[in-house]
Amino acid sequence: MMESGLSGVNLSPECRGSAATGSARPRCLGGRLHIGSVVLESPVVQAALSGYSDRAMRTVARRLGAAYTVCEVMLDRFVVELRRPKRMRRHLDVGDDEHPVGGQLMGAEPADFGPAAMKLVESGFDVIDINFGCPVKKVLGRCRGGFHLSQPEVALEIVSRVREAVPERIPVTLKMRRGLDDSDGSRERFFTIFDGAFERGVAAVTVHGRTVVQRYDGPSNWSALAEIKRHAGERTVIGSGDLFSPHDCLRMLEETGVDGVSIARGAIGNPWIFPRTRALLSAGVLPDPPTVFEQRDALREHFRLAEEVHGQTPAGRVMRKFGIRYAELHPESASVQRAFIAVTSPADWQRVLDEWYACDGPGREPPPHG
Repeated sequence: MMESGLSGVNLSPECRGSAATGSARPRCLGGRLHIGSVVLESPVVQAALSGYSDRAMRTVARRLGAAYTVCEVMLDRFVVELRRPKRMRRHLDVGDDEHPVGGQLMGAEPADFGPAAMKLVESGFDVIDINFGCPVKKVLGRCRGGFHLSQPEVALEIVSRVREAVPERIPVTLKMRRGLDDSDGSRERFFTIFDGAFERGVAAVTVHGRTVVQRYDGPSNWSALAEIKRHAGERTVIGSGDLFSPHDCLRMLEETGVDGVSIARGAIGNPWIFPRTRALLSAGVLPDPPTVFEQRDALREHFRLAEEVHGQTPAGRVMRKFGIRYAELHPESASVQRAFIAVTSPADWQRVLDEWYACDGPGREPPPHG
């Protein structure tokens, strides 16, 4: 078990008015989030993050207060064909203490999605999420991810294949961007897929406020998210894009009316964004950033979990990129980042903790844009 400060939190909701709804009726921003049969204790969740959201990252996030996490996106054919070796099976590894957890699939051929979804269910994932949002060039070139926003018929066939394949108790969800681009045709195709997915039994849709062609450039269009939520009505919509602080999460909920927020890059090296956001939503007060000792404890446990997932030597390489981001919260962030950049082994990792995390003190807020 984790040391104090990394156990689960239980925060009660508080209701506030919502500017996005245009109504004076209070809206509960810190309450539960329903994804079909899965009821989450808060609307603050962790997104799928390629190269990051393995079991180690997800477990730390869940223990600190993420209501739900999603694994790294996996190719449908990879999942179906996966047998051995053990080091590759880590992608299907679900920890006992991280439920509920979602498994995300991406691919090109509708026929491959159903068998892959069932394999994720058999591996212990509680929700199946379909990726129609990845904007990476090589993904689009292979007709995967965000490419499907250009072909509603294929996209909706994928949804049907997954929904028909998995048990009714397993929610199916989508991750989308708000379109391929800003054209009228792209907008029309987005809503065709959005509405058609709900008609086919999807429980929730996460929408990123950028288009596919934007990739990660420019601001996330929260006005578009507000429009999508108004269109959705009572259907569950989770917002994503430019969530790097608790105040960002609060603003998105208030300004767009979405039912939940999915934190992606803002959670890398900063799992405290989850409990701090929940506290802001429930009590209206933002807790201080984690102290140096709280950061040290999380780093130690994250590394231990990474060793379980990847093995001792690979864990050092995997965790270096996390350490660099954790260092943003340290009062001597630039020096600590340089120290983590030089890490090549578990011994190097421990030396950084011994040198830079030996004395407690207040932490600092991360940079405004992650």
